[in-house]
Amino acid sequence: MPEAAPPVVYDPVSMIKPKRKITGISAVLLPYLESGEIDRDSLSAHISRTADVGITPAVNMDTGYVNLIEEPTFIEVLKVTQQTLSGGPFVAGAFVSDQPGASFDAAGYQRKIDLIQSHGGIPVIFQSFGLVEQSPDQIVAAYQTIAANTDRFIGFELTRDLAPFGSVYDLDTYEALMEIPQCIGAKHSSFHREPEWERLQLRDAKRPDFKVFTGNDFGIDMIQYGSDYLLGLSTFAPDLFARRDAFWEAGDPAFYELNDQLQYLGYFTFRSPSPAYKHSAAQFLHLRGWIKTNKTHPNSPTRPESDIEVLRELGQRLNVIN
Repeated sequence: MPEAAPPVVYDPVSMIKPKRKITGISAVLLPYLESGEIDRDSLSAHISRTADVGITPAVNMDTGYVNLIEEPTFIEVLKVTQQTLSGGPFVAGAFVSDQPGASFDAAGYQRKIDLIQSHGGIPVIFQSFGLVEQSPDQIVAAYQTIAANTDRFIGFELTRDLAPFGSVYDLDTYEALMEIPQCIGAKHSSFHREPEWERLQLRDAKRPDFKVFTGNDFGIDMIQYGSDYLLGLSTFAPDLFARRDAFWEAGDPAFYELNDQLQYLGYFTFRSPSPAYKHSAAQFLHLRGWIKTNKTHPNSPTRPESDIEVLRELGQRLNVIN
């Protein structure tokens, strides 16, 4: 029998890319009022403050309850975003709801993509059972079908810790996605460093313009190794993420302390059950005075009220909460 290939050995120090300009995308929290309606004014304000610090807003993502909201809300969020940004760039999740065993719903994806593009956004292709339960060749063909009628899109690999329809592709499948010109990057949310390092090395070798967007809220320092980011954690403090990114680009050692503080916030708020981080975000943004309530979508998991005092202390350490 042939000998097995030796394991890949990573040297993280040699992979570090100092003084690099970071491309940041922040998944904006969808805020709610006490009545249960979405808070359009606070949503618009948060989209604006995100864009104003140089981070691209992402709407209708997991942080926007894309798998829970109905289509009228999906469209309303797109309208608010387009109006707020006056033609400025944004990305938005293209989500298709299905069940295990379903076929790939090309028409469903195209409908969401058309809605996003008609409002001026770039689609982020959420996974679905019908997409990820196919063979690798069929998965690639599905993305090629998406690309045929899409100007630009961002792929998305999602750990099942966050969604049952998620999947992290094998590296051959990922490389095939990189070969699709319309696919300008992909969010990687395995919550592990090694597969992301693999993707960065592949990107550097095969397609340097391709963006590997870390979705690792437990490892936000992946930007040191060449990742950019599309994070939910950054919605807690887009102002501080922008400051951190500027420190990295300038080679300022203040990067490390600020990154540590933000990472501690991430470890606390993304603890199990991870999907409840959205309630943590609402609690934190309410403490900052940026949204009117700390309510979430009624079908989204919640955190205990006792978290609020912990979040207050973390915000005080970051000098954003009194």
